[in-house]
Amino acid sequence: MNKSEEKSLLEYLTGFLTEDKIELFQRILDNRTRYITVVLEDIYQPHNASAVLRSCDGFGVQDVHIIENYNEFEVNNGVTIGAHKWLTLQHHNTLNSNNSQRCMKFLREKGYRVVATTPHEHDYNLSDLPIDQKTALFFGAEKKGLTEEVLREADEFVKIPMYGFSESFNISVSVAVTLYEVISRLRKTEINWHLNEKEKEELMLEWVRKSVRGSDLIEQRFRNEASF
Repeated sequence: MNKSEEKSLLEYLTGFLTEDKIELFQRILDNRTRYITVVLEDIYQPHNASAVLRSCDGFGVQDVHIIENYNEFEVNNGVTIGAHKWLTLQHHNTLNSNNSQRCMKFLREKGYRVVATTPHEHDYNLSDLPIDQKTALFFGAEKKGLTEEVLREADEFVKIPMYGFSESFNISVSVAVTLYEVISRLRKTEINWHLNEKEKEELMLEWVRKSVRGSDLIEQRFRNEASF
């Protein structure tokens, strides 16, 4: 479909939603961002992985990149409470390939800086991390952390200051703390972190399709009537 057809379809499908639902989608889209993205490398505990997705949705981060070199990412709907279906999950799981490197290359081509969340000799404290460029925050697997490939090729390193006996938080807490700090700071700047209108329309159509019961049949009827 071209842009005009998509817009017509969106208008048609939104007719099956309440005004409150439409206003909710629009309000959330106004607060969504792709300026910050989260990358999960080989996460294997479904509960923690799903909690991460809920945090991303809550803080308005639209895109989550999932690297699956060894572990298949599983979503626990009981933990996400459906939050994952409003996110854009991009899986990097090409067989017999270094998906970590492929993901970093993909993100850099999109203008992202690769930031490894791990203590490092030349790391930033979380509150000092520069946010003057699109940023991809990489989080590693439980216990093992990020792979050598990511640590070797990351553009920056960031750590969450710790003041107790524990050396680190679990990944779901780490992501939540990191996003709270970064997103809070970002929203206070003059940086244009919002989605553009095309991105908003595309996501709106995707969300409406997921919200309208029998949307496939309704869309087919629309196409037949419109002769698309």
